[in-house]
Amino acid sequence: MDHYYETLFNYITQIIEIPETDKEQCRHSFMPVSVPKDTILEQAGKVPGYHNFIVSGYMRNFHVDHKGEEITVDLNDGPRFFTSYFHFMNQTVSNESLHCITDCELLRITMADAQATAKTSSTQKDFTIKLFQKIQEENKQRINDLATLTAEQRYLKLVNEKPNIIKNIPLKYISSYLGIKPESLSRIRRELFS
Repeated sequence: MDHYYETLFNYITQIIEIPETDKEQCRHSFMPVSVPKDTILEQAGKVPGYHNFIVSGYMRNFHVDHKGEEITVDLNDGPRFFTSYFHFMNQTVSNESLHCITDCELLRITMADAQATAKTSSTQKDFTIKLFQKIQEENKQRINDLATLTAEQRYLKLVNEKPNIIKNIPLKYISSYLGIKPESLSRIRRELFS
């Protein structure tokens, strides 16, 4: 299980230096879990129970629109925190579900444990603020891309910036994430790679 925590610490260190005392707290408060492919980890209509860190595997965050269609709003392209973040932080009912597309190795922390460690951790508050800013920036960029880039440009940007998503995630989820109909994405791919 050591590699679970090493992956977490490597991720955190990209954002903020983490002292040994905080690493020790993480080892106690984050629970390692293996989740099989195709598991709905958090269900819409409930308050999210955990803040998840993906050690390995691929997940998506989705909601169901008024037509009953699943809209993918987030995909991971490697280790990172993955949660209905605002609903977890505010402990409100989420309209989103978290789906393990592949087998996943996760570290999970409850809100109670997150609040308890925040009182003694020297870096958790700063890290949480920086993580929140990073999530906000990524969401803003995605909304901007959906509004200003063509379907082909959105796909090419994803290919260039997040090739692991293209290699590991089914096209139906990628097309939903990019706001492109699956048949249009197939056509774009044919034209680009023929």
